[in-house]
Amino acid sequence: MSSDKKPLLGIPTNIITGFLGVGKTTAILSLMKNKPADENWAILVNEFGEIGVDGSLIQGNDNKQQVFIREVPGGCMCCAAGLPMQIALNQLLSEAKPDRLLIEPTGLGHPKEVLEVLSSEHYRKVLSLQKNVTLVDARKLSDTRYSEHDTFNQQITIADTIVGNKVDLYKSGDTEKLAEYVAQVCHPDTKLIFAHHGKIPSDEFDGNTSFYHHQAHGHHHHHKQDKPLASELPMPESGMIKASNQGEGFESVGWRFSPEKQFDHQRLRSFLVGLKAERMKAVFITQSGIFGYNLTEDGLTESELDDCLETRIEVIGHNIDNGLESQLLACLVN
Repeated sequence: MSSDKKPLLGIPTNIITGFLGVGKTTAILSLMKNKPADENWAILVNEFGEIGVDGSLIQGNDNKQQVFIREVPGGCMCCAAGLPMQIALNQLLSEAKPDRLLIEPTGLGHPKEVLEVLSSEHYRKVLSLQKNVTLVDARKLSDTRYSEHDTFNQQITIADTIVGNKVDLYKSGDTEKLAEYVAQVCHPDTKLIFAHHGKIPSDEFDGNTSFYHHQAHGHHHHHKQDKPLASELPMPESGMIKASNQGEGFESVGWRFSPEKQFDHQRLRSFLVGLKAERMKAVFITQSGIFGYNLTEDGLTESELDDCLETRIEVIGHNIDNGLESQLLACLVN
């Protein structure tokens, strides 16, 4: 898998999972701040939408070197016998030769199938599967769209450590409710901790996982393997690419814009603040600089980024407004 003579062996590998908007990318960014300066890290990111935004958000926030990122957009990366995931993972390992590998499946993905790929004979010597860390927003437990969703429960049952994230936003009784839920559905040794802004102690990622082999369960394949993903298409003369996806009860729509197209910062903020969706992530090139955006039900956050190759936005929801594109185009600088 590597062109070097020295083989890749026993790379510490963590799966960081959790449902839509729980703060997985924020947790990875926080973890990266404590990365030893002499280590190479690799991050494999899977996204439900076809545009692919997380890689740009992580790279744009990273002032350090020695972090390699590869995306698998377009749905569940373990579909088709794990081929999209294996291709991306093999390329990432060959390029980065990492001291640690972090894997972030989509919030709508199936972590048991991801685990099955990672624990297969092909990777058994290459990867050392460390703790699976699942972020959960305890406020969601009273919503049956979450508590009865198969993916939500898979994410919890494969966890070595459950992180009750956004604890600063909980109401009285939320922490106890999560503790009861974990006790009911998780392995007895599963650890429960609480965090805000995705700040998880580094040592929570160390130690072997208790979960190696899982029986795969059939599920809907989000993406079609017979066409290239929108994230991979060459930019047309129009300077814009649109793509949509659906599955697991959700739909997504996203856009890529060529770097020559700049957005008006103030108009853009007004548009994003008023956006109605379960989830939105974006990187925008504006006349005031480059910004990353993250929208959950808790509101919109904005961060200034060092760089990005192009503007990208992905919106996920149950019923997405058909007028989003015209509203978005209205934010362009004339």
